[in-house]
Amino acid sequence: MTDGFVQAHLAETAEIASALDAAAIERVVDALAAIRERGGRLFFLGIGGGAAHASHAASDFRRLAGFEAYAPADNVTALTAATNDDGWDSVFATSLRESRLGPADGVFVLSVGGGSRERHVSVGLVRALEFAREVGATMLGIVGRDGGFTAQVAQACVVVPTVNPCAVTPHTEAFQAVVWHLLVSHPRLRVAPGKWESLR
Repeated sequence: MTDGFVQAHLAETAEIASALDAAAIERVVDALAAIRERGGRLFFLGIGGGAAHASHAASDFRRLAGFEAYAPADNVTALTAATNDDGWDSVFATSLRESRLGPADGVFVLSVGGGSRERHVSVGLVRALEFAREVGATMLGIVGRDGGFTAQVAQACVVVPTVNPCAVTPHTEAFQAVVWHLLVSHPRLRVAPGKWESLR
């Protein structure tokens, strides 16, 4: 039965929007402002839909918020070479190491589950965050479910509330876009208007 599905999905979306932790979002703003102030770079990491979000977010943070921002999954040559040579689970950590990630920089994870070594889900994100922790980089995230490893180790992390266990992925990925667009629009971070906002 599909009767009422559309209305239910929209109602769940409204419920999530009202339940988002505004204080957690503000902590991400604070961390981002500090990274930019010290001249640090941002590396957006995601897998699957998260990889697409990472690409989009890196572009927005670079263009609208004045960050030097990258999405390592965009570099298919480096990604596939590292996968071939060292295995998938290490590709993001390898990329961060080769980019000389340091304490001035930030790693921003966009993931539904946040990574779990125990469940062997998104272990590449776990290993990237472990490397980021080793070098003292700031770790941030927008994740779903319980937030996984990202929520455990990040200095600032937004966990998208679960209101329907059968729709965790679509709701989380939808709200990752909502939250990062909020971030690049935030008065403390935005340095340039979007194209349509600049047209009067």
